[in-house]
Amino acid sequence: MFADRAKIVIRSGKGGDGHCSFRRELYVPNGGPDGGDGGKGGDLIFEVDEGLNTLVDYRHKRKYAAGDGEEGGKRRCHGKDGTDTVLRVPEGTVIKEASTGKVIADMSGDNRRQIVLKGGKGGLGNQHFATATMQVPKYAQPGQPSKELEVLLELKVIADVGLVGFPNVGKSTLLSRVTNAQPKIANYHFTTLSPNLGVVDLEGAKGFVIADIPGLIEGASEGVGLGHQFLRHIERTKLMIHVVDAAGTEGRDPVDDIYKINEELKAYNPEIAERPQVIAANKTDLIYSEDEDPVQRLKDEFEPKGIKVFPISGVSGEGIQELLYYVSDAIQHMDVKPIVFEQEYFPEDEIIYLNLPYTVEKKDDMYVVEGPKIEKMLGYTNLDSEKGFAFFQKFLKEAGILDELEKAGIEEGDTVKMYGLQFEYFR
Repeated sequence: MFADRAKIVIRSGKGGDGHCSFRRELYVPNGGPDGGDGGKGGDLIFEVDEGLNTLVDYRHKRKYAAGDGEEGGKRRCHGKDGTDTVLRVPEGTVIKEASTGKVIADMSGDNRRQIVLKGGKGGLGNQHFATATMQVPKYAQPGQPSKELEVLLELKVIADVGLVGFPNVGKSTLLSRVTNAQPKIANYHFTTLSPNLGVVDLEGAKGFVIADIPGLIEGASEGVGLGHQFLRHIERTKLMIHVVDAAGTEGRDPVDDIYKINEELKAYNPEIAERPQVIAANKTDLIYSEDEDPVQRLKDEFEPKGIKVFPISGVSGEGIQELLYYVSDAIQHMDVKPIVFEQEYFPEDEIIYLNLPYTVEKKDDMYVVEGPKIEKMLGYTNLDSEKGFAFFQKFLKEAGILDELEKAGIEEGDTVKMYGLQFEYFR
């Protein structure tokens, strides 16, 4: 089965903790702190692989994680950095944040490799905290935490031209005739179950990439039929060839067909519906009526609106060369930049640790102070030492937490709770 969507959970590596140790050697007085730094956590990276054309690999495994950094060691030994994890995807894959649908990265064009989640920095060993007044620091810095995110992968086919139209109008036959693609062709609906790409080579003109999008029907934009599953694949196309059964072999009116499909495109994305179109009036070899010329009807209806109509036969090849050369020339004269989906979601901005706010609340005759900034400070401060406790008090004052406690009505002797620790408040 063609896999063009997948939802996975990705995680970067945690930074290794800094080490707290002291140099102790015979005949070496006052050796001092020698705790090494922790290693950096591994990055979670996406990379374009030219050999892939589906996301099927991500249907069987949902969680991917980079390696954690190792803790620092004695004698100023630096912890080993965590290994990066590289996820390979086909060109045209758009990575979105799952809950909001905002774009994180578009793996197309010049963007062949992107770090989506950076690994946490390693914590500093206690060697960095020695000062003239604090020569025996008994704390080290923990590594930065890992970052985890659920993302949606969507493959949006990269093609210059998209073939759209009702099922069984001859799109696959046209594609097989003008390219080396070998789509499945049969006389029943929904023969095409996945987008097919091919390259059109023209003598004396620039070629282009063409995609056969599975047949649309009425209600496709609302999930009816198969076409709605693949509408995303025409989002990058510069021009659309609207293939229509001019002979009406399915009992439908060709003019009405075009209006119906354009309504589905408009309902899905109005901007797509405004892109240039060319009508390929197919199956002209099956037109037997002498009373009315359906091709002329199409020309009278749409050419005054600037939509060129080409009578073609996918079976005999009649009219196809004229259509292709017209499309090639139209693409060359379009002032259209490659369609790249701009980044809307920035994981580094969303997953902030130290700058997150803290809360001060009164609960059960005590004041509870919580927040990642405080939790991190508690993680590498030795409150059992006099200097460590003084260091933490200074942090509370400079961070404005003492002012917030006073605004909340705290009085001398009241209890302050910070995670698993409790203190009596004194001015």
